[in-house]
Amino acid sequence: MPLITVDGFREDAFAPLEDDAPLPDGAVLVSLARFHKERDALIARNAPLGVRLKSDQSPELLGKDVHRLSLVVLEFPKFRDGRGFSWARLLRTRLGFKGQVRAVGDFLYDQIAHQRRVGFDAWEVANGFTPDDLHRALNEISNVYQPSADGRKTIRQLRASA
Repeated sequence: MPLITVDGFREDAFAPLEDDAPLPDGAVLVSLARFHKERDALIARNAPLGVRLKSDQSPELLGKDVHRLSLVVLEFPKFRDGRGFSWARLLRTRLGFKGQVRAVGDFLYDQIAHQRRVGFDAWEVANGFTPDDLHRALNEISNVYQPSADGRKTIRQLRASA
């Protein structure tokens, strides 16, 4: 699937690896299980490293190693499963993660703006999705009701300051 960021389409620099595949040179994306099993060897490679988390795997399972990662991929198995929103916000706020947070799986166009607000900055999208679609998704809502990781003022805060 194509990879899009707030800056447009990008080539995915991370090679996704099965748990039993040999490690290639360069940036790799591994499962949480493989990360835990081969942690020392993966970190010693001194190459960009990403971990893919299933919707039931909290980023807290990465421990202090979260800051050694360049990418955390959060899966949306069904668009109704909103745990990825919570995980992204936790990564950005509580864990202070500065790398890329990528959404993959079954999410909807109208969820992208909130995904961005909680910390996502990359999406694996269906063929036919365009940069204009992303721009429109991110800018359709001009005011927000709930606080989030992006620090935007809520409607309540705007009213109170008026």
